[in-house]
Amino acid sequence: MVKKARSNDVIFRPHFKTHQSLEIASWFSELGVDKITVSTLDMALYFAADGWKDITVAFPVNIPEIDKINRLASRIQLNLLVEDPDTLMKLDSVLDYTVNIFIKIDVGYGRTGIPYYSVDRIDHLIETFQKTDLCNWSGFLAHAGHSYKCSGSEEIFVVHQESKSAILSLLKYKKVFPHIQFSIGDTPTCSIADDFGWCDEIRPGNFVFYDLAQWQIGSNSLEEIAVAMACPVVAKHPERSEIVLYGGGAHFAKDRIKLQNGKVVWGLLVEHSGHSKDSWKDMNDFNWMTSMSQEHGILHTSETIMEKTKVGDILTILPIHSCMAGLAMGQYLSTGGEIIERL
Repeated sequence: MVKKARSNDVIFRPHFKTHQSLEIASWFSELGVDKITVSTLDMALYFAADGWKDITVAFPVNIPEIDKINRLASRIQLNLLVEDPDTLMKLDSVLDYTVNIFIKIDVGYGRTGIPYYSVDRIDHLIETFQKTDLCNWSGFLAHAGHSYKCSGSEEIFVVHQESKSAILSLLKYKKVFPHIQFSIGDTPTCSIADDFGWCDEIRPGNFVFYDLAQWQIGSNSLEEIAVAMACPVVAKHPERSEIVLYGGGAHFAKDRIKLQNGKVVWGLLVEHSGHSKDSWKDMNDFNWMTSMSQEHGILHTSETIMEKTKVGDILTILPIHSCMAGLAMGQYLSTGGEIIERL
């Protein structure tokens, strides 16, 4: 991703909500990354305390958290999102320090943001900035989250092209406001596409680990998934070809995917030698987690896996959603045996 950003001459502002780890953040810093994205103010405070000075909170600004906003704005370059004039004016009235503001633009996801074609709403919000004292308009920010609903790289690339067209329709504002930036970012399009010279920065995040959800839509291979859950075996039921794992919604969250054959699954069994240089093994014999409750995970296994697995063994499961699994577990163990702390 660093190389892709550099080849396009754009800012690389990775989203750190996936790993939420100071140590993993340092791996980015070693490659020259000095601007980051987070999804909460607590996350911003965590990374700011470690020396990160330019942080975008890619979530609509929440006025009741103004104390945290002012704490951050007093120490770092804080970038926030708004999508309506009332919020902008309320924010300006309670700020103690200057902040940078991006207008959140909807390029097709339909979750938050002003639709890119709603020119009147965009113009009204831009005009409102003239009435503020501590809110600097920095540009437009978009997230093509509908890329997560794609099936295959071709569909992802279509979303990429649609997002590109949406952003290009807003370039006219740069003629009047040459300082503004266009920020885009999602792991699928940033993984598949190579042309980003039409924007100013990219903000992918999940790619640091990837997961089965990203694999299913075509963002990555199984071998590129960099995080897994170590689950103890607590029971075996050979008559049902099922192994019961201590690993449920409390550990993975309850994200799931539907395979092409219609089966709904919550994770995939893989093997690993324990050496950091190796990837996951035996991926040709798919053994899926087919049911999940709060603490239990039910793994449907082959006869070979059933025979060699004993109660008390630790099995390794690739998660559907690495962001939520990391959030649930609270720390990482590297394949080299190192504990990696996180927020």
